[in-house]
Amino acid sequence: MQKPAVTLMIKAARQAGNLILRQMSRLESLNVVEKARQDYASEVDAQAETEIIRELKRAFPDHAFLGEEGGQRGQSRYVWVIDPLDGTSNYLRGFPHFCVSIAMLDNGEPQHGVIFDPLRNELFTASRGSGAFLNDRRIRVSPRNGLSGAMLTTGFPPRDRANLHPQLGAIEALLRDAEDIRRTGSAALDLAYVACARSDGYFEAGLKPWDVAAGVLLVREAGGRCCDYFGGPDVIESGHLVAGNIKVADALQRSLVESGYAKVFRD
Repeated sequence: MQKPAVTLMIKAARQAGNLILRQMSRLESLNVVEKARQDYASEVDAQAETEIIRELKRAFPDHAFLGEEGGQRGQSRYVWVIDPLDGTSNYLRGFPHFCVSIAMLDNGEPQHGVIFDPLRNELFTASRGSGAFLNDRRIRVSPRNGLSGAMLTTGFPPRDRANLHPQLGAIEALLRDAEDIRRTGSAALDLAYVACARSDGYFEAGLKPWDVAAGVLLVREAGGRCCDYFGGPDVIESGHLVAGNIKVADALQRSLVESGYAKVFRD
């Protein structure tokens, strides 16, 4: 049975998704700001985040919120982590790949997660210990035994371009075994696709908690593994993440170390 918190998250995500779709007819007239080099936000991002927080706050007025647009609001052991429009650059270009991502954390650990793709009407949900689902159908990570023939996803985040050279070296090493490496422009959907076996594995750096909080729970509840580039558990705050089934994630993480890419992020 779906948890009450997830039911509320779904309602909030769908409301935000509907707002996002309504605004697609006026993409050229949207107000857009460059938060950092090649890192954009639009008025739609802010409106969608406001819509989500308004809905959640009615039921949980004492909880804290961490949104991509509004930052940290309040203090509590329970924190709602929100990316109102993951894939903003795609959205602003009319590239049909973006989503709404909402997670609820208890003392830093994801308890519930929802990722909603409004264009495809695909709703990914997970609660800790209760499995992961796509439109109410249980999902599992792929059964692939390693990197051989794997289809992987990654990103080239604008916040992390200084490390592009070692990342390209890691990609070259991975492509000796993997079938392909793709870049979709939405970390949340990348993780959702790992959870439902559309992708065998994922790795990326330059991440923020709102990029991955819901997706990490989805992958874990779908039977997969998430770790940082050194195999550690600090996957939400570290800013670098590996995901896949246990065999793929382990092999992918080792490859990032052996290629020298991981050491860029050693504190």
